[in-house]
Amino acid sequence: MSEAPKTAGFGRGGAGDRGRGGRGRGRGGARRGGRKEDGDKEWVPVTKLGRLVKGGKIRTIEEVYLYSLPIKEFQIIDYFLPGLKDEVMKIMPVQKQTRAGQRTRFKAFVVVGDSNGHVGLGVKCSKEVATAIRGAIILAKLAVVPVRRGYWGSNLGEPHTTPVKVSGKCGSVGVRLVPAPRGTGIVAAPAIKRLLQMAGIDDCYSSSSGNTKCMGNFIKAGFEAISNTYAFLTPNLWKETSVGQTPLEQFADLLK
Repeated sequence: MSEAPKTAGFGRGGAGDRGRGGRGRGRGGARRGGRKEDGDKEWVPVTKLGRLVKGGKIRTIEEVYLYSLPIKEFQIIDYFLPGLKDEVMKIMPVQKQTRAGQRTRFKAFVVVGDSNGHVGLGVKCSKEVATAIRGAIILAKLAVVPVRRGYWGSNLGEPHTTPVKVSGKCGSVGVRLVPAPRGTGIVAAPAIKRLLQMAGIDDCYSSSSGNTKCMGNFIKAGFEAISNTYAFLTPNLWKETSVGQTPLEQFADLLK
């Protein structure tokens, strides 16, 4: 009778029931539950800008751009631009040679935009495709820039095209955007066309040079070109704008 407990507990089956199998199930369940709670958690800002945004002291994203405040939390973009949409432009495998062989990871290019003057591009590399896409979406939101739109010819109706000719370059790839008459549509390669649509531009001509087969550099060059729309000073922007205190200075007492 004294030997019974030893034989019952001895062997792979007994150890598995008490240890390995049960422990694995318990760990996995706790992990999944933790992730779910993290997704449902309320945003707790960790930067001064985030605290001002959540407190309602900064009402529009244009105030952030006016004072060139760095955005470090993607939730700030979600707060100001709830209608932001994202699209995966390209996923490509990249490899690194190690002593043990080759290490393969995945690189994701994601564009986010609200089709109303805001667009961002994010690039992220990770071991898994899903993780790379999630990281690229966050980086794209942090890189959202305002897009200036203008007219071709008369100033009737809403702005519909780029205000001036703009260009961007990445590696050997160059992209040039040229204003077009209303109704022309976007005359560009599919990748640049989607980028311009998400930025809210309806009519545009484009020309490109270099190795446009390299999709990553092609998209980056297009994003740089569209970011330069506010970098070009036209005569109506020559007048000096009086800028007062930044929100961080104005609400310094609240941020202590």
